[in-house]
Amino acid sequence: MALTVFNPDGLKQRPACVLFDTDNTLYAYDPAHEQAMEATRQKAERQLGIAPRTFDDAFAEARRQVKARLHGTASSHSRLLYFHRMLELVGLRTQVLLALDFEQTYWRTLLTAAQIFDGAKEFLDDLRQLGIPTVIITDLTSQIQFRKIVYWGFDSYFDYVVTSEEAGQDKPHAAPFELALEKIGKVGGPLWMIGDNPVTDIRAARIHAGAVTLQKRHEGVQVLDGELRPDAAFDHFAELRRLLSSQA
Repeated sequence: MALTVFNPDGLKQRPACVLFDTDNTLYAYDPAHEQAMEATRQKAERQLGIAPRTFDDAFAEARRQVKARLHGTASSHSRLLYFHRMLELVGLRTQVLLALDFEQTYWRTLLTAAQIFDGAKEFLDDLRQLGIPTVIITDLTSQIQFRKIVYWGFDSYFDYVVTSEEAGQDKPHAAPFELALEKIGKVGGPLWMIGDNPVTDIRAARIHAGAVTLQKRHEGVQVLDGELRPDAAFDHFAELRRLLSSQA
C-alpha cells in the first residue's frame, strides 16, 4: 500500500525534528521475540527439564505479576524480572544465575534475529543530510535499549535518546515526551512522531508534544479512527523518503 494521508495540512512542511519509537517501528518485534522465547524455552527444557507448556504458562503468569506490581515503569518490561519470577513459580525458588542466563539468551537471540525495516536507515540518512534532528522515545530500561541501538548501528543516527527508565514513566505518560522536548529545545517548525502503537505513540505524541503523527503499518498493527488515527500511515520507509523529498 502507498502512504495513506489522513491530514494533508499536517504534512505540507518538512519536520523540524522527528521523534521515533523503537520496538516494532524500526524493526519487526514479534518474529524476533518469538525466536528469542523459543531459544530460552529450549534452554529451560534442556537444562532443567521444564516442559514447553509449563514454561509458557509460568512465564505468562510471571509477566502478569511483574506488570501488575510495576505498572507504568521501565522495570515492568524487564525480562530479567520475568525469568526470575518464572523460575520461582515452577518451584525452583530464587535462581539468580539461571535468571541472568535466560535473560542473556533472550536478548542475544532477539538482537541477532531482528530484521530492521527496509529503508529505515536510508530515511534516517535523509534526515541527517537535511539537518533535521532525531530523537528516540522508547519504553524499557536504558541498558537494553542502548544495547539495541548500538548493536543495530543506530547510535550514529540519533541526536538524543529518551528511555522510560530515564523519564520515570512509560509512554503514554507525558514524562518521556516532556523530557524529549526539553532535550531538543526550540525547533521552530513541525514535530513528527513515528511509531506503531495508536495509544502510546500516536495519541500520546499528539497530546503531549503537539506532534504530527505517522504510524508504521505492518502485520499486527491496526490503524484506528478518532483520536487514535494518525495524520498518516505508511508501510515502507521509502514512502517517507518520497514524502520528505516532496516537501518544502
